[in-house]
Amino acid sequence: MAAPLRTAFQLQISRAGPSGFRSMATAKPKTLKERFAELIPEEIANVKAIRAAHGKKAFGQVTVDQEGIRFRGHTIPDIQKALPKAPGGNEPLPEGLFWLLLTGEIPTEEQVRGLSAEWAARATIPSFVEELIDRCPSTLHPMSQFSLAVTALNHDSAFAKAYAEGISKKDYWGPTFEDAMDLIAKLPNIAGRIYRNVYGDGKLPAIDASKDYSANLASLLGFGDNEAFVELLRLYITIHSDHEGGNVSAHTGKLVGSALSDPFLAFGASLNGLAGPLHGLANQEVLIWLTQMKKKVGENPTNEAVRDYVWATLNAGQVIPGYGHAVLRKTDPRYTAQREFALKHLPNDPFFKLVGQIYEIAPKVLLEAGKAANPWPNVDAHSGVLLTYYGLTQMQFYTVLFGVSRAFGVAAQLCWDRALGAPLERPKSYSSAAIKKMFESSS
Repeated sequence: MAAPLRTAFQLQISRAGPSGFRSMATAKPKTLKERFAELIPEEIANVKAIRAAHGKKAFGQVTVDQEGIRFRGHTIPDIQKALPKAPGGNEPLPEGLFWLLLTGEIPTEEQVRGLSAEWAARATIPSFVEELIDRCPSTLHPMSQFSLAVTALNHDSAFAKAYAEGISKKDYWGPTFEDAMDLIAKLPNIAGRIYRNVYGDGKLPAIDASKDYSANLASLLGFGDNEAFVELLRLYITIHSDHEGGNVSAHTGKLVGSALSDPFLAFGASLNGLAGPLHGLANQEVLIWLTQMKKKVGENPTNEAVRDYVWATLNAGQVIPGYGHAVLRKTDPRYTAQREFALKHLPNDPFFKLVGQIYEIAPKVLLEAGKAANPWPNVDAHSGVLLTYYGLTQMQFYTVLFGVSRAFGVAAQLCWDRALGAPLERPKSYSSAAIKKMFESSS
């Protein structure tokens, strides 16, 4: 979740939140909604003070440090250690990450289990949405189906209903929170139904209230018996949940939400942005490129063969998919987290070995070619290989999983935007003629 004062022009790699990074434990644990409600007055006062002291000041150039992504001020390795795990598991539960995004606090295991149970209880999707998905042709892209179904959930929006009834602006956050919780809770059933309809027999198991969010999603996709895949989903959802606010899906959700569109409409718009080739489809492009390389260089290629293929790609006027990032200036920590997972679970997989070779070779080639300010791998350079290893080979579905993950960050941001009374976004826009005239007159 971004800081509440994020603007359309603000880069925020450090996901610092209103209250910093804290851990809390009480005799009677509060629900997430109760704790969120307690934090709102404090943060409203904080924002007012910041505006009073700095509201007339302008930001200069934003320089991104070498440190990489943080969630509420905490690194990915930190949250991997700190967030609660499933019994016998080693990866963080996304439920804990959502609690952290919304409150800035590390939840207890009891609070995370409670959130898992609440999402399971909210998971049922309306019958008309089921029918809507079932009537989609299998040739319709899974992301189009996903966006369609999420948008249709607006039918039962608590915020839309409350707004029509004249709810006070200061209370907007309450029904927004309810919609955000319903949105996240229903995504596994929607994603699972799309996957089974397009790639399977259309039959889905029921949500198991005793299981965590990722375990239920894995079961709905047909991989619930593979504990390693379940662990991968826990990691995948956690590290894909949010990023700096300028990326297409995160900012689209905030922008559309600023019009007081409910979370279902706002996130539906986010998904349409995520479906673009320059955003959510990147991991597919990586996998296609790796497959083509493997056909060319063989099963166990030499470093020289890999290097030659990388150069051939560049000389053909193409980019090296999965390398470089518009914001980060070092190896993406999400790539590192996935690499460490692979080293533990699939160290001898040929595709993983090839990814490792490219990691050692591609940055040097890119620097030598002068093709990238950031020659290091990003999150997309690894995720498709992991999913393929466990049998989820349908690349068109990968962006749906990305979308399930990104809902966590978008939903947390929408809750805070409504709690703080964030205004309608109106980014400034100038024509080319106006820009030329502006600078000509100042010279």
